[in-house]
Amino acid sequence: MSRKHIAQAIIDTCLKMNALGLNQGTSGNISARYQDGFLITPSGVPYEKLTPEQIVYINYSGEAEPDKIPSSEWHFHLSCYEARPELNAVVHNHAVNATAVSILNHGIPAIHYMVAVTGTDHVPCIPYSTFGTQELAESVKTGIKHSKALLMQHHGMIAMEACLEKALWLANEIEILAQLYLKILAVIGNSVEHIPVLSSEEMLRVLVKFKSYGLKA
Repeated sequence: MSRKHIAQAIIDTCLKMNALGLNQGTSGNISARYQDGFLITPSGVPYEKLTPEQIVYINYSGEAEPDKIPSSEWHFHLSCYEARPELNAVVHNHAVNATAVSILNHGIPAIHYMVAVTGTDHVPCIPYSTFGTQELAESVKTGIKHSKALLMQHHGMIAMEACLEKALWLANEIEILAQLYLKILAVIGNSVEHIPVLSSEEMLRVLVKFKSYGLKA
């Protein structure tokens, strides 16, 4: 695909993300691989005002093209591409339910078989680090190697997939799981140890079935 085509696809995905209620204002960011690096949303520009020319290219050495300011979170996008060479798109947002779970510093256990969309048997929550820092990028890099979706303590969520469409789909699934998890916590009084979960054996069966499940890239 041409750069302009990918840049427009990033903008379209941003608009769909906000329309789904997964993000507020300009707080999220989205990227996709391109040539020897990736294209990412710029810093502080409302999605509805974005043009393909404003999308920023960053190479794998972390060098942004001149006269453009990428999202402040570009460091962890780079970390994602380094950690998962088979995946090509990253969606980050501050979806309300996922962010609420992250504030509790909880991962989401195997409350439902759809947890397997992450490629593992839970949705991890990585420790808090200041946004835009290399410390956060390193934490993301460690977490994304094991799960295609992460909660970020006191921050939000990340979803990484083979293409932009699948990454947005994954982010939406994580938000639904987070909403379900919060409803369960409300019923049982935040007694995490009493949450009913699927067995490790069942999750292994589901993970095998999920190798051919869902949207195709």
